Amino acid sequence: MGGIYMGSRRFEITETAGSVKGFYVVVDRETGVNYLVAKFGTGGGICPLIDKDGKPIISE
Repeated sequence: MGGIYMGSRRFEITETAGSVKGFYVVVDRETGVNYLVAKFGTGGGICPLIDKDGKPIISE
């Protein structure tokens, strides 16, 4: 991944999924909120991970 993820201390990639690196779990170190990032070629997206009650998953 490039951009803010490589040089920023605020965000940390905590998990990758699949044999093809296209999915990442990224944690915002300031808020603890977990995000799922999908990156494929020139496209991609990001969304917060939520629990069964619809609240953001927060790491401590």
